[in-house]
Amino acid sequence: MVAEEDLRTVVEELRRLRTRVPQLTGALAAGVDGLVVAHDTPGVDPDGLAALTAAALGVAVRVADATGHGGFRELLVRGERGYIATYAAGRTAVLTLLAQDRVNVGRLHLEGRRAGARIGELLDAAEALRPLPRTTPVRTRTPRAPRTTAAEARTATDS
Repeated sequence: MVAEEDLRTVVEELRRLRTRVPQLTGALAAGVDGLVVAHDTPGVDPDGLAALTAAALGVAVRVADATGHGGFRELLVRGERGYIATYAAGRTAVLTLLAQDRVNVGRLHLEGRRAGARIGELLDAAEALRPLPRTTPVRTRTPRAPRTTAAEARTATDS
């Protein structure tokens, strides 16, 4: 869970990004598990977009791995009416941007990479500060020696 202050910082970064790239129509930060961290996606269901991003990420990671091109960095999809760009954001998150077809793709990549790095640093730091779940130590029982009866004891010593 991301602290409220960190969440506000991520939302502010998403809004600043949309100001720097006016052709952006939406921005979403999500965990690689498909859960929304923060979003500024008017007209688009953020939960559905986060889930689809996680699915696309899974394929992109496998393609990069299968081709020997290293770890995932970014994914770009071009549709008839615009772009969907996904960037790595730290160890556990991704940044997905929605843009109009007339966006300058170079500018989209430049700003998306920078914002992904900033959001990743923030979320990774928040993750590092999160307390580990407390676990109760498991108690183990030492097995007892089998009880012997007096008759068994005499038999053992008589032999």
